[in-house]
Amino acid sequence: MSLAEMPKPEAARKYKRVLLKISGEALMGDGQYGIDQTTCERFAQEVLDAQRAGAEVSLVIGGGNIFRGMAGAAKGMERASADYMGMLATVMNALAMQNAIEALGGQARVLSAIPMVTVCEPYIRRRAMRHMEKGRIVIFAAGTGNPFFTTDTAAALRAAEMGCDALLKGTQVDGVYSADPKKDKTATRYDKLSYHEVLARDLKVMDASAISLMRDNGIPIVVFSIHTRGMLAEVLAGGGVSTTITD
Repeated sequence: MSLAEMPKPEAARKYKRVLLKISGEALMGDGQYGIDQTTCERFAQEVLDAQRAGAEVSLVIGGGNIFRGMAGAAKGMERASADYMGMLATVMNALAMQNAIEALGGQARVLSAIPMVTVCEPYIRRRAMRHMEKGRIVIFAAGTGNPFFTTDTAAALRAAEMGCDALLKGTQVDGVYSADPKKDKTATRYDKLSYHEVLARDLKVMDASAISLMRDNGIPIVVFSIHTRGMLAEVLAGGGVSTTITD
């Protein structure tokens, strides 16, 4: 019996269809570079648990654990070329996550904004929707397919295109703070914020383009710690420790 055919236990949940954004750095685990397989498998299990509880889940994964376009440009590389290299890094991460999900018995498809049919499917909106309807986890790769846009903006764009109920951002900390809590012990943690407050205070949650796109489409952003086991399921149920950004 395939995952799509398995009976799904009904659980209380606030969000039915979501897009989960994970940074590439999160896949490093305790390493300094690349992909830690154990960490990748743990994230895959969290996503599968959420799906089996009845949620439709798609993902966008950054590429900073392999190559970051902004960093390459800062060292003298032409920005567009550096960004394309960063997009290729996201495809590598997406393939790693697909492998981890399928190793645990799930079904996943990688859809790339840059066509590379030898390794994954090209991004087509209706195809992505159909995969989700069939119970597959869709992983969007290669950002928007254009330089000068971050994977945060790509996540916001795909969340809007897929008609998601929320954009979940799994981070290193348990929400949005007034400053980096790892550097400033007096930083204040917020439970709720408006899109306007995030932009006006220049809080480093997502880039301004992503925040604006979510505001224009009325899609809440929920920021939580991806490293806390079980937190994804709690957030989907409307609980857990997180920061919600909405009107």
